[in-house]
Amino acid sequence: MSGFSSEERAAPFTLEYRVFLKNEKGQYISPFHDIPIYAEKDVFHMVVEVPRWSNAKMEIATKDPLNPIKQDVKKGKLRYVANLFPYKGYIWNYGAIPQTWEDPGHSDKHTGCCGDNDPIDVCEIGSKVCTRGEIIRVKVLGILAMIDEGETDWKVIAINVDDPDAANYNDISDVERLKPGYLEATVDWFRRYKVPDGKPENEFAFNAEFKDRYFAIDIIKSTHDYWKALVTKKTDGKGISCMNTTVSESPFKCDPDAAKAIVDAKSSFLLSLSLSLSLSLSLSLSVSLSVCLSVCLDLTHSFNFYGHQKCM
Repeated sequence: MSGFSSEERAAPFTLEYRVFLKNEKGQYISPFHDIPIYAEKDVFHMVVEVPRWSNAKMEIATKDPLNPIKQDVKKGKLRYVANLFPYKGYIWNYGAIPQTWEDPGHSDKHTGCCGDNDPIDVCEIGSKVCTRGEIIRVKVLGILAMIDEGETDWKVIAINVDDPDAANYNDISDVERLKPGYLEATVDWFRRYKVPDGKPENEFAFNAEFKDRYFAIDIIKSTHDYWKALVTKKTDGKGISCMNTTVSESPFKCDPDAAKAIVDAKSSFLLSLSLSLSLSLSLSLSVSLSVCLSVCLDLTHSFNFYGHQKCM
């Protein structure tokens, strides 16, 4: 057991929905900044954002205080990934490694592109379908260098150390051997998943070839260094919230009581916003019905008038 837990606020698949993370004492924490990158030697923590086979595009809200998980929104609408034949939703448990950051101010030497301003992404390939907000321990196997609209967006391939077959997976070559076609499907999925939204296909460095676990760990370590600079205010956060409860050298550290107050205030604000939107919608419907009724009455009067005129 990781000792971490999650708490949902509001209904899933709504603008107000949030998943807040808690430590073993039940205190609110940031999944971005407060969960250690390492679970143990050579084993990393992973924050599950999207369970396998689901479609809702959930992610760590990097710009919100304490960085809860929420559904991504574009142009006021909740985002979902399409079912790309022959796939259903995300084809792995998808999430991020905490205490990492792909720096948008750093041009990666391998891709020639700057980072995407998010924690590094993970595709967990084990047999269990995880839950949103779950913290699992993973063994890193390899990495794919995706270029998303001109930004570097690394995709780590990993397996849950508690998976029954985890002992058989130690490098990316084991995935090729034991799950034939899975890596090709992963490239295909990432290449095409934005096309239904009218976007072009994504591109890849290294001719879309996966690099091994040692290369992957080096990349993860570099993103951890960028995160350290971010959380200690040695680099520009580009709007990211670095509020945390555990990083002693961070000027953004707050105490657990302050963290709870922020969560409660945020939830109250979102509830008020939801009620306001509902009231606004109700008023709009009421006005629309009134207009329709008025139009109907006018039409009825017109028909009666012309009918009367015709009979005369």
